[in-house]
Amino acid sequence: MRVVRISCVGTRHLSPPSSVRGCEAHSDDVSASSAGLINADAEDASCSSTPSWRIKKSLTCVCFNRKRAYERICSNLTPLQEERLKRLRKRMKNYYDASRPDHQDALRALWSATYPDEKLQDLISDQWKNMGWQGKDPSTDFRGAGFISLENLLFFAKTFSTSFQRLLKKQGGKRAAWEYPFAVAGVNITFMIMQMLDLEASKPRSFIRLVFLQMLSESEWAFDLLYCVAFVVMDKQWLDKNATYMEFNDVLRCTRGQLERELMMDDVFRIEDMPSFSLLS
Repeated sequence: MRVVRISCVGTRHLSPPSSVRGCEAHSDDVSASSAGLINADAEDASCSSTPSWRIKKSLTCVCFNRKRAYERICSNLTPLQEERLKRLRKRMKNYYDASRPDHQDALRALWSATYPDEKLQDLISDQWKNMGWQGKDPSTDFRGAGFISLENLLFFAKTFSTSFQRLLKKQGGKRAAWEYPFAVAGVNITFMIMQMLDLEASKPRSFIRLVFLQMLSESEWAFDLLYCVAFVVMDKQWLDKNATYMEFNDVLRCTRGQLERELMMDDVFRIEDMPSFSLLS
């Protein structure tokens, strides 16, 4: 990857000139370390993950070569990015409150989307265990990732109902005797994505976050779409590894590595461009 230190505002896709004129480069071809990047391996080597480039605080903007075009990615956000990031951060800070009617309604909506032909007896019911919650009160499982994890599950159920039902019912592939609990796995996936994107930090510390913010410009639902991709990737990793319940954390780490590799691919500019998006239906 060819990395050039620059000073700029905004993000553009530039045709590759003989020299990097549009980037106001301090150097035409420099190493990653001299460009202000730190190579930090994000995942275990067993996941065959690619290095995750970390951005030094002093670096405002970097330009790197992605398949016949120089892409300029900056920490200076556009007004649209700022607004959508603000709304997403607000969602991430919203804890599930069992006393709020709108949160109760969202939980009922998840049940209806998951089991349209079965009536929910109560918000606290043993029926929830069938979805993969740890007990009869699912609100206790939202503590790790908050209300957005419920929103993610509901988005998945409504947008890609076929994939949602296939994973819920553990259809396809050779399944373990001790499978991962579907709903709790969903909450863990939300938390994993929040950690990977590092959106709460005041300044970007990785390319993954900057790439995602570009995708947020394309779709306000980028986070929810990425969640759906992550869920099907996790299930595929689970089957490929013949994993059991005790190996769930290892599968989740490898899922993160797969997502990071796909987000950094040459032709991936939207969540829909990720190769694993084709697993959804």
